[in-house]
Amino acid sequence: MKTKVLLVGGRSKAKSLATSLIKKGYHVTVINDSYEDCLKLAEIDKLTVINGDGTRPFVLEDASAGDVNIAIAMTAKDEDNLVICELCKKKFHVAKTVALLTDPKKTDFFHKMGIDSVVCAITAITGIIEQQAFVDKITTLVPIGEGRVNIAEVPIPGTSPVLGKKLWEINLPKEVVVGCILRGDTAMVPRGDTRILAGDMLVLISSDQQEMAAIQELTGR
Repeated sequence: MKTKVLLVGGRSKAKSLATSLIKKGYHVTVINDSYEDCLKLAEIDKLTVINGDGTRPFVLEDASAGDVNIAIAMTAKDEDNLVICELCKKKFHVAKTVALLTDPKKTDFFHKMGIDSVVCAITAITGIIEQQAFVDKITTLVPIGEGRVNIAEVPIPGTSPVLGKKLWEINLPKEVVVGCILRGDTAMVPRGDTRILAGDMLVLISSDQQEMAAIQELTGR
C-alpha cells in the first residue's frame, strides 16, 4: 500500500515537494487556498488537489485527512500550521504531522503541542554553519603535517551497510578514529555503543593510507 501524504499550503514549495514525492511512489493530496495555485498544481500527474482553507476541519475532511499517513503544514503563517497539525493529529488521527516554522523560538512550543516534526529553515542553516565551524576547529587542533593525518566528513547514505550498527561493531582500520558525529543540529562525541543512522555525518581522523578503506566500509561504495 502506498504511503499517503497530505500537503497544506506552500505554493511553489508544495509543487516541488509533491512532484518529488509522487516520483518516489507516494500518493499525494494538496490543499491550497489559492485557486490560481490549484490550477498550476492540477497540472501535476497523479496529484489530488483541493481548493480551500486547510485550517477548516471540513476542508481536511474533503481531502480525506483521516486516511493519510503524514500531514505536512507549509503555509506562510506559523499559527495556521499549528492549527492544521493539531486538527490532523487530534481530529483525524494522522500518525505523523510536520509543521514548517519561520520563528525558531516557537520550536519547543510546537513540540509540546504534539507536533511530531518541526522544520525551521533558520535553525537548519544555523546548524550547518555550526557544524562547519566545529569541523574547522578540529582541523586546527590536529597536527596534519606532511599529509600524515587526514580529516574527512563522511555522509552516511540510506544504503550504507553500517546502518543501525554500534560503532564498536564496525570494522574500521586501526588508524581511523571517528572523532565526531554530526546528527541534525547536534554534534555528538561518539561512544562505542553509539548507533549509526542514515543522514549522519561522521568526522574521521585517519592516516592518509587508511582513509579510503574507512569510507568504503562506512558507505559501501
